[in-house]
Amino acid sequence: MNKYFLLSVVIFTAVALTYGKIKLNIVTQKTEDDVEIPETFDAREQWPDCADIIGTIRDQAACGSCWAFGAVEAMSDRICIHSDAKVKVLISAEDLMDCCTQCGGCNGGWTYDAWEYWGKTGIVTGGLYGTKDSCKPYSIAPCEHYMEGELPTCGPYQKTPECKTVCDERVDIVYNEDLRTGSVYLIAMDDVEQIQIEILTNGPVEADYDVYEDFFSYSSGVYQHIDGDYVGGHAIKIIGWGVEDGTDYWLVVNSWNAEWGDNGYFKIKRGTSECGIEYDVVAGLPNL
Repeated sequence: MNKYFLLSVVIFTAVALTYGKIKLNIVTQKTEDDVEIPETFDAREQWPDCADIIGTIRDQAACGSCWAFGAVEAMSDRICIHSDAKVKVLISAEDLMDCCTQCGGCNGGWTYDAWEYWGKTGIVTGGLYGTKDSCKPYSIAPCEHYMEGELPTCGPYQKTPECKTVCDERVDIVYNEDLRTGSVYLIAMDDVEQIQIEILTNGPVEADYDVYEDFFSYSSGVYQHIDGDYVGGHAIKIIGWGVEDGTDYWLVVNSWNAEWGDNGYFKIKRGTSECGIEYDVVAGLPNL
């Protein structure tokens, strides 16, 4: 297995049924005859009481931790969805990135290991940089990703912060009591309908794809790779799909803050595994 690096974002793993010591199950939720797949879908509209969680745009900052962000964002969404919005928390990218040493860190990581860690060890709550309402908020300040704006430009990777199994001293939360756990499974690879059914049934999923130079300048529309060199891989969260000007697309939440792209979102062509977007899809269900 290889770990791939991309300037100020990271990276994913190649699909395998056995990954290291992890035995992964490929899940087929239902057959296409069991569910009607709509032409367009947005998880924020499907579960409006969880829209604030699903639509939260985070910032991995100058750290190659996209593998952690895609995971904890989907976990947070699924906790809200499967609790009927009774439990609304942001799962901590910081805790996952710092403490899951086998998963990775600021120099890249593995999406499957992230979900397996959620299942076996658990991850505490943690909001955006500077927030004071969770156990372990993100500790690396936001920055501009591949664009000019009000924030400082993202520089070299930060060193992965030290793992601390205590909560922020500003909150009255006990670390071991705040751990949230769940399951882990793969969605059938390169099966668009199964990815759609999984999102329809259980909520957003984590996926990864190859990144080329022309992706950095995305601002609107449906992205398709046209030119530019391959620069690495990136992990994200898929929350829905649709059709624009006759092109099928996935609706994706990125982790480069709301100033990048289309207010932090982007669309990428659906149905042909554009840049490998439909090959590595992983998810799980929360323990409530």
